[in-house]
Amino acid sequence: MKRIGVTGHRAIPDSVLGHVESALRAVLGGHEGPLEAFSSLAEGADQLFATIALEHGADLTVVIPSGDYEDAFEDPEALVRYQSLKNRATQEVRMDFARSTDEAYYAAGTYIADSCDRLVAVWDGQPARGHGGTAEIVAYARALGKPVTVIWREGVTRD
Repeated sequence: MKRIGVTGHRAIPDSVLGHVESALRAVLGGHEGPLEAFSSLAEGADQLFATIALEHGADLTVVIPSGDYEDAFEDPEALVRYQSLKNRATQEVRMDFARSTDEAYYAAGTYIADSCDRLVAVWDGQPARGHGGTAEIVAYARALGKPVTVIWREGVTRD
């Protein structure tokens, strides 16, 4: 079984969203045989990846950073999408953190990197804005020797 994980930004500008969706469809649809997708289901890249993975028949493994993770969702629609995707997951892995902290996000991101054969990063190439951010997880995966596919449109910056 092929195992693909995701790390990425929560905010994806409209000017790059179509490009990201197309690239995720190409990555997730361009494989042979069974697929397992790993995502923490955060707003933005994680939820988009999980949605497209399920459309392609993947088994979804959700990696929950903390016991209070749902409280971290500020957008009610993103929380509903999270709950819906989580309910469709084949497997749930919960990190051993009571609260959503940078350490919890880092633990979830490194778990995904450790567990996958390939990491997809919806990433503008900029440094992480906090411990456990996209750039840090990309660096971790690369240090493990994992193939990393970066999806973004050059010249576009996130908010």
